[in-house]
Amino acid sequence: MNFLAPLALVLALFALPGAALAQSAPDPRAGVFSTEQAYPSKFAEVDGVQMHYVEGGNSKGQVFLFLHGNPTSSYLWRNVMPHVEPFGRVIAVDLIGFGKSDKPDSDYTFQDHSKYVDGFIKTLDLKDIVLVIHDWGSMLGFDYARRHTGNVKGIAFMEALVPPAFPAPSYEAMGPIGDIFRQWRDPETGPALLIDQNMFIEEILLKGALTRELTEAEKDAYRAPFLDPESRKPIYVWPNELPIEGKPARNVEAVLKVGEWLQTSQTPKLLLYARPGAIVSPESAAWIRANYKNIETVFVGYGSHYIQEDNPEVIGRNIADWYDRTFAE
Repeated sequence: MNFLAPLALVLALFALPGAALAQSAPDPRAGVFSTEQAYPSKFAEVDGVQMHYVEGGNSKGQVFLFLHGNPTSSYLWRNVMPHVEPFGRVIAVDLIGFGKSDKPDSDYTFQDHSKYVDGFIKTLDLKDIVLVIHDWGSMLGFDYARRHTGNVKGIAFMEALVPPAFPAPSYEAMGPIGDIFRQWRDPETGPALLIDQNMFIEEILLKGALTRELTEAEKDAYRAPFLDPESRKPIYVWPNELPIEGKPARNVEAVLKVGEWLQTSQTPKLLLYARPGAIVSPESAAWIRANYKNIETVFVGYGSHYIQEDNPEVIGRNIADWYDRTFAE
């Protein structure tokens, strides 16, 4: 069996037009990309596990908590956080198994991650939080907000795993990319692609899902937590946690509950979306704007899934502006 048969199609989906324009003019975004993580590393012990995080800003100001998804880390937010920092305390945590956090003997299910995120917030005694969330970090953040409404002041999100994209009724309903998710979730092909070949890092994150070429230092930062196949279980598990064709049922239920909450909650929300987007397209953004309560939407430019690596300044400034006009006294 050719495990990589659909790879060209997947990369084509992530590829964007206009690359030729870069030959005629310098990329005006070039100055906004920093390779280095400017914020110092810290660790918090949660249920015997060391969770790594970075922190900056005013320790007595508004708390902004940044949550990443698969297969990234707090590093994803390095060029977004400085634009939000003037409004308070910015914190980005590595989920268990990711970044510099420990890799405990865990199943790495959504519920496992949720327990540690809850514990992290409790350990740091974070109050009145503004969540900034992406990918699986979106579901972790939304679910926390649903269960702790009084502790979440607002939510900025992008490329979120919520309705209308999920739960997905079938692989076919996901479009052409549904086929690759079917292979990732197959017990034979999935480990070969995601563990042995490290496809999520090497082919999706570092090659196919961006509008710019990452530097070698940036690529190495994303590779670092997963250099050995034995370390890649967390990457492999996340695609199997997506609610597709009714499985896993516990996550179908979790996403539906979050979807219901998003359509009724008055917690202020900001959706940042790109074209074409991988999960949230401009068309999905219109649906979200029409169906979610107390929400603003803003277009941040061209990108696929990891839009923080495409347009970090646009994302950061829009979050800061939204916070300022929504909450400033």
